[in-house]
Amino acid sequence: MDTATQAPPIAAPTPLFVEKRFPLRLSPNITGIRDLYQTGKVNRWDPQRDIPWADLDAERYDPAVRLAARWTWSRRLWIEAMGLKETPSLLVRFCVEDQRESDPKFFLTVRGTEEAWHVDCFDRIAGRFGGRMDRPVTSAYEALFNRSLHRRALNAERSLDAYVVTHCAFEDGLELELFRAYRRNAGDPVIAAVLDRCIADKERHASFGWLYAEERAPGWSDEERRTITGELMDHMRTVELAGYHCPWLSNAAGTEAAADMVCATTGLGAATAEGEAAVLRGYLAAARKKLRSLGIELPEFQHTLLGTA
Repeated sequence: MDTATQAPPIAAPTPLFVEKRFPLRLSPNITGIRDLYQTGKVNRWDPQRDIPWADLDAERYDPAVRLAARWTWSRRLWIEAMGLKETPSLLVRFCVEDQRESDPKFFLTVRGTEEAWHVDCFDRIAGRFGGRMDRPVTSAYEALFNRSLHRRALNAERSLDAYVVTHCAFEDGLELELFRAYRRNAGDPVIAAVLDRCIADKERHASFGWLYAEERAPGWSDEERRTITGELMDHMRTVELAGYHCPWLSNAAGTEAAADMVCATTGLGAATAEGEAAVLRGYLAAARKKLRSLGIELPEFQHTLLGTA
Protein backbone atom coordinates (compact mmCIF):
# COMPACT_ATOMS: atom_id res chain seq x y z
CA MET A 1 0.00 0.00 0.00
CA ASP A 2 1.18 3.52 -0.78
CA THR A 3 1.37 4.98 2.73
CA ALA A 4 2.11 8.45 1.37
CA THR A 5 -1.51 8.75 0.29
CA GLN A 6 -3.04 7.60 3.57
CA ALA A 7 -5.00 10.11 5.62
CA PRO A 8 -3.63 10.93 9.08
CA PRO A 9 -5.19 8.97 11.95
CA ILE A 10 -8.35 10.47 13.44
CA ALA A 11 -8.40 10.89 17.20
CA ALA A 12 -11.23 9.40 19.21
CA PRO A 13 -14.14 11.80 19.83
CA THR A 14 -13.71 14.09 22.81
CA PRO A 15 -16.55 13.78 25.35
CA LEU A 16 -18.15 17.18 25.96
CA PHE A 17 -20.53 18.64 28.52
CA VAL A 18 -24.07 19.54 27.46
CA GLU A 19 -24.60 23.25 27.96
CA LYS A 20 -27.07 24.39 30.63
CA ARG A 21 -27.59 28.05 29.82
CA PHE A 22 -29.99 28.89 32.62
CA PRO A 23 -29.84 30.23 35.21
CA LEU A 24 -27.16 32.54 33.76
CA ARG A 25 -24.62 33.34 36.45
CA LEU A 26 -22.59 36.50 35.82
CA SER A 27 -22.12 37.95 39.30
CA PRO A 28 -18.53 38.26 40.53
CA ASN A 29 -17.39 35.30 42.63
CA ILE A 30 -13.59 35.61 42.79
CA THR A 31 -12.66 39.25 43.25
CA GLY A 32 -8.99 38.81 42.43
CA ILE A 33 -9.73 37.24 39.05
CA ARG A 34 -12.36 39.85 38.21
CA ASP A 35 -9.70 42.48 39.01
CA LEU A 36 -7.29 40.79 36.56
CA TYR A 37 -9.97 41.09 33.88
CA GLN A 38 -10.45 44.79 34.61
CA THR A 39 -6.70 45.44 34.64
CA GLY A 40 -6.27 43.66 31.33
CA LYS A 41 -8.89 45.90 29.73
CA VAL A 42 -7.28 49.07 31.09
CA ASN A 43 -3.78 48.00 29.98
CA ARG A 44 -4.69 46.85 26.48
CA TRP A 45 -2.07 47.59 23.84
CA ASP A 46 -1.58 47.34 20.10
CA PRO A 47 1.52 45.61 18.66
CA GLN A 48 1.47 47.75 15.55
CA ARG A 49 0.97 51.05 17.37
CA ASP A 50 2.90 50.59 20.61
CA ILE A 51 6.11 48.85 19.48
CA PRO A 52 8.66 50.93 17.49
CA TRP A 53 9.26 48.31 14.80
CA ALA A 54 11.20 50.68 12.56
CA ASP A 55 13.94 50.79 15.22
CA LEU A 56 14.60 47.04 15.03
CA ASP A 57 17.64 47.01 12.73
CA ALA A 58 18.35 43.37 12.00
CA GLU A 59 20.96 44.24 9.39
CA ARG A 60 23.43 45.36 12.04
CA TYR A 61 23.78 41.74 13.16
CA ASP A 62 25.89 39.23 11.24
CA PRO A 63 24.15 36.43 9.32
CA ALA A 64 24.74 33.78 12.00
CA VAL A 65 23.06 35.95 14.64
CA ARG A 66 20.14 36.75 12.35
CA LEU A 67 19.63 33.04 11.71
CA ALA A 68 19.70 32.33 15.45
CA ALA A 69 17.11 35.05 16.06
CA ARG A 70 14.83 33.47 13.47
CA TRP A 71 15.01 30.15 15.32
CA THR A 72 14.57 31.59 18.81
CA TRP A 73 11.61 33.81 18.00
CA SER A 74 10.01 31.19 15.77
CA ARG A 75 10.11 28.73 18.66
CA ARG A 76 8.49 31.34 20.93
CA LEU A 77 5.85 31.75 18.25
CA TRP A 78 5.20 28.00 18.07
CA ILE A 79 4.66 27.92 21.83
CA GLU A 80 2.49 31.04 22.03
CA ALA A 81 0.35 30.00 19.05
CA MET A 82 -0.96 27.08 21.09
CA GLY A 83 -2.98 29.62 23.05
CA LEU A 84 -4.97 30.48 19.95
CA LYS A 85 -6.66 27.07 20.31
CA GLU A 86 -6.21 26.38 24.01
CA THR A 87 -7.69 29.56 25.51
CA PRO A 88 -10.96 29.51 23.52
CA SER A 89 -11.34 25.82 24.40
CA LEU A 90 -10.75 26.53 28.09
CA LEU A 91 -13.28 29.36 27.92
CA VAL A 92 -15.85 27.02 26.39
CA ARG A 93 -15.18 24.46 29.14
CA PHE A 94 -15.79 27.04 31.86
CA CYS A 95 -18.98 28.13 30.11
CA VAL A 96 -20.52 24.67 29.67
CA GLU A 97 -19.49 22.94 32.91
CA ASP A 98 -22.29 23.52 35.39
CA GLN A 99 -21.67 25.69 38.47
CA ARG A 100 -18.39 27.18 37.26
CA GLU A 101 -17.70 30.76 38.30
CA SER A 102 -18.16 33.72 35.95
CA ASP A 103 -14.85 35.48 36.60
CA PRO A 104 -12.61 33.04 34.67
CA LYS A 105 -14.95 33.35 31.68
CA PHE A 106 -14.46 37.12 31.53
CA PHE A 107 -10.72 36.88 32.17
CA LEU A 108 -10.08 34.28 29.47
CA THR A 109 -11.58 36.53 26.79
CA VAL A 110 -8.84 39.06 27.55
CA ARG A 111 -6.12 36.42 27.85
CA GLY A 112 -6.89 35.11 24.38
CA THR A 113 -6.55 38.60 22.91
CA GLU A 114 -3.22 39.15 24.65
CA GLU A 115 -1.89 35.84 23.35
CA ALA A 116 -2.82 36.93 19.84
CA TRP A 117 -0.79 40.12 20.34
CA HIS A 118 2.19 38.05 21.49
CA VAL A 119 1.93 35.83 18.42
CA ASP A 120 1.80 38.96 16.26
CA CYS A 121 4.94 40.37 17.91
CA PHE A 122 6.98 37.17 17.77
CA ASP A 123 6.13 36.73 14.11
CA ARG A 124 7.17 40.31 13.38
CA ILE A 125 10.51 39.82 15.15
CA ALA A 126 11.25 36.61 13.25
CA GLY A 127 10.24 38.38 10.06
CA ARG A 128 12.64 41.25 10.68
CA PHE A 129 15.52 38.79 10.94
CA GLY A 130 14.64 36.95 7.75
CA GLY A 131 11.37 35.15 8.30
CA ARG A 132 9.61 32.65 10.52
CA MET A 133 10.82 29.05 10.57
CA ASP A 134 8.00 26.71 9.62
CA ARG A 135 8.76 23.92 12.09
CA PRO A 136 11.42 22.41 14.36
CA VAL A 137 14.47 20.78 12.77
CA THR A 138 13.69 17.25 13.96
CA SER A 139 10.42 15.34 13.92
CA ALA A 140 11.09 14.22 17.50
CA TYR A 141 11.16 17.80 18.76
CA GLU A 142 8.22 18.76 16.56
CA ALA A 143 6.09 16.07 18.19
CA LEU A 144 6.51 17.84 21.54
CA PHE A 145 4.53 20.82 20.25
CA ASN A 146 1.49 18.74 19.25
CA ARG A 147 0.08 18.65 22.76
CA SER A 148 -3.65 18.87 21.95
CA LEU A 149 -4.34 21.01 25.01
CA HIS A 150 -7.58 22.20 23.43
CA ARG A 151 -8.92 18.63 23.58
CA ARG A 152 -7.79 18.18 27.18
CA ALA A 153 -9.47 21.44 28.18
CA LEU A 154 -12.77 20.41 26.58
CA ASN A 155 -12.73 16.78 27.75
CA ALA A 156 -15.63 16.32 30.18
CA GLU A 157 -13.95 13.23 31.65
CA ARG A 158 -10.88 15.15 32.77
CA SER A 159 -10.66 17.41 35.81
CA LEU A 160 -10.89 21.12 34.99
CA ASP A 161 -9.22 22.02 38.28
CA ALA A 162 -6.27 19.74 37.48
CA TYR A 163 -5.98 21.41 34.09
CA VAL A 164 -5.97 24.91 35.59
CA VAL A 165 -3.40 24.03 38.26
CA THR A 166 -1.09 22.34 35.77
CA HIS A 167 -1.29 24.69 32.81
CA CYS A 168 -2.66 28.03 34.05
CA ALA A 169 -0.85 28.17 37.39
CA PHE A 170 2.25 25.97 37.18
CA GLU A 171 3.12 26.18 33.47
CA ASP A 172 2.18 29.83 33.01
CA GLY A 173 4.11 30.68 36.15
CA LEU A 174 7.22 29.00 34.78
CA GLU A 175 6.81 30.75 31.46
CA LEU A 176 6.60 34.10 33.27
CA GLU A 177 9.90 33.49 35.07
CA LEU A 178 11.58 32.44 31.82
CA PHE A 179 10.36 35.62 30.11
CA ARG A 180 11.83 37.65 32.94
CA ALA A 181 15.13 35.91 32.27
CA TYR A 182 14.85 36.69 28.55
CA ARG A 183 14.22 40.34 29.42
CA ARG A 184 17.42 40.54 31.46
CA ASN A 185 19.31 39.63 28.27
CA ALA A 186 17.40 41.97 25.97
CA GLY A 187 19.81 44.71 24.95
CA ASP A 188 17.88 45.59 21.82
CA PRO A 189 15.29 48.24 22.84
CA VAL A 190 12.56 46.96 20.53
CA ILE A 191 12.85 43.39 21.78
CA ALA A 192 12.95 44.73 25.33
CA ALA A 193 9.73 46.66 24.68
CA VAL A 194 8.02 43.52 23.38
CA LEU A 195 9.14 41.48 26.38
CA ASP A 196 8.00 44.19 28.81
CA ARG A 197 4.51 44.04 27.33
CA CYS A 198 4.46 40.25 27.35
CA ILE A 199 5.67 40.03 30.95
CA ALA A 200 2.93 42.38 32.15
CA ASP A 201 0.35 40.16 30.44
CA LYS A 202 1.91 36.91 31.63
CA GLU A 203 1.92 38.14 35.22
CA ARG A 204 -1.87 38.27 35.01
CA HIS A 205 -2.05 34.92 33.24
CA ALA A 206 -0.10 33.16 35.98
CA SER A 207 -1.95 35.01 38.74
CA PHE A 208 -5.23 33.75 37.32
CA GLY A 209 -4.13 30.13 37.65
CA TRP A 210 -2.90 30.43 41.22
CA LEU A 211 -5.90 32.50 42.35
CA TYR A 212 -8.31 29.98 40.93
CA ALA A 213 -6.43 27.09 42.54
CA GLU A 214 -6.56 28.84 45.91
CA GLU A 215 -10.30 29.38 45.53
CA ARG A 216 -11.02 25.76 44.66
CA ALA A 217 -8.54 23.96 46.92
CA PRO A 218 -10.70 23.86 50.09
CA GLY A 219 -13.24 21.70 48.24
CA TRP A 220 -10.81 19.18 46.77
CA SER A 221 -11.05 15.57 47.87
CA ASP A 222 -8.01 13.36 48.39
CA GLU A 223 -8.73 11.76 45.03
CA GLU A 224 -8.80 15.15 43.31
CA ARG A 225 -5.47 16.06 44.87
CA ARG A 226 -3.98 12.80 43.60
CA THR A 227 -5.30 13.60 40.12
CA ILE A 228 -3.76 17.08 40.20
CA THR A 229 -0.44 15.72 41.46
CA GLY A 230 -0.39 13.11 38.72
CA GLU A 231 -1.03 15.68 35.99
CA LEU A 232 1.69 17.95 37.33
CA MET A 233 4.21 15.11 37.42
CA ASP A 234 3.29 14.00 33.92
CA HIS A 235 3.65 17.56 32.65
CA MET A 236 7.09 17.96 34.17
CA ARG A 237 8.39 14.66 32.82
CA THR A 238 6.89 14.73 29.33
CA VAL A 239 6.89 18.46 28.58
CA GLU A 240 9.26 20.59 30.64
CA LEU A 241 12.07 18.08 31.11
CA ALA A 242 11.65 17.06 27.46
CA GLY A 243 12.73 20.55 26.37
CA TYR A 244 9.47 22.27 25.48
CA HIS A 245 10.39 25.62 27.03
CA CYS A 246 14.11 24.93 27.45
CA PRO A 247 15.40 23.16 24.31
CA TRP A 248 18.80 22.33 25.79
CA LEU A 249 17.02 19.70 27.91
CA SER A 250 16.19 17.76 24.73
CA ASN A 251 18.61 15.70 22.66
CA ALA A 252 16.44 16.44 19.61
CA ALA A 253 16.63 20.25 19.68
CA GLY A 254 20.29 21.04 19.13
CA THR A 255 19.68 23.78 16.56
CA GLU A 256 17.06 25.52 18.70
CA ALA A 257 19.22 25.30 21.83
CA ALA A 258 22.27 26.70 20.04
CA ALA A 259 20.17 29.58 18.68
CA ASP A 260 19.07 30.53 22.18
CA MET A 261 22.69 30.67 23.33
CA VAL A 262 23.55 33.06 20.49
CA CYS A 263 20.56 35.28 21.21
CA ALA A 264 21.32 35.30 24.92
CA THR A 265 24.83 36.64 24.31
CA THR A 266 23.87 39.22 21.66
CA GLY A 267 21.06 40.99 23.51
CA LEU A 268 18.20 39.47 21.51
CA GLY A 269 16.08 38.30 24.42
CA ALA A 270 17.00 34.75 25.35
CA ALA A 271 18.69 32.97 28.25
CA THR A 272 21.67 30.64 28.37
CA ALA A 273 21.23 27.04 29.45
CA GLU A 274 22.81 27.92 32.80
CA GLY A 275 20.41 30.82 33.22
CA GLU A 276 17.38 28.71 32.41
CA ALA A 277 18.55 25.95 34.74
CA ALA A 278 18.69 28.48 37.58
CA VAL A 279 15.18 29.68 36.69
CA LEU A 280 13.85 26.11 36.66
CA ARG A 281 15.33 25.23 40.03
CA GLY A 282 14.19 28.46 41.63
CA TYR A 283 10.72 28.23 40.18
CA LEU A 284 10.22 24.60 41.19
CA ALA A 285 11.19 25.43 44.76
CA ALA A 286 8.72 28.33 44.89
CA ALA A 287 5.96 26.37 43.18
CA ARG A 288 6.34 23.47 45.61
CA LYS A 289 5.67 25.85 48.50
CA LYS A 290 2.54 27.21 46.82
CA LEU A 291 1.32 23.73 45.94
CA ARG A 292 1.99 22.45 49.44
CA SER A 293 -0.28 25.18 50.81
CA LEU A 294 -2.99 23.71 48.57
CA GLY A 295 -2.39 20.17 49.80
CA ILE A 296 -0.36 19.11 46.75
CA GLU A 297 3.08 17.53 47.21
CA LEU A 298 5.24 17.77 44.10
CA PRO A 299 8.28 15.46 44.24
CA GLU A 300 11.77 16.27 43.04
CA PHE A 301 12.75 15.40 39.47
CA GLN A 302 15.95 14.08 37.95
CA HIS A 303 17.41 14.98 34.57
CA THR A 304 20.86 14.15 33.24
CA LEU A 305 21.52 17.77 32.26
CA LEU A 306 19.59 19.59 35.00
CA GLY A 307 20.37 17.28 37.90
CA THR A 308 17.92 17.27 40.80
CA ALA A 309 15.26 19.93 40.68
